[in-house]
Amino acid sequence: MGSYIQVVTTAEKREDAEKIARTVVEKRLAGCVQILGPVTSIYWWKGNVETAEEWQCVMKSRSDLYGAVETAIISVHPYEVPEIIAVPITAGSQNYLDWLQGELF
Repeated sequence: MGSYIQVVTTAEKREDAEKIARTVVEKRLAGCVQILGPVTSIYWWKGNVETAEEWQCVMKSRSDLYGAVETAIISVHPYEVPEIIAVPITAGSQNYLDWLQGELF
């Protein structure tokens, strides 16, 4: 069994977040994606502080699939520079992790 990660990205529109979620789940790169929002993001962009309402996707995957997850997100993401970050899952319910393992390629 591999090590597991959560991958996070944000999108301006709920429809874009759903497209990202469906893409990674259908490709079996994520076992599950939660879409949260709207959330408020405040960030630097091209020399200015910007504020945006966004939808956040939280994807559960395996660390060895990260490159494929990133590629899949970029292929459908409308942003010029999307946030795509991964953090390790250091502990979790064994039943959930067993389920997750079974849903991933």
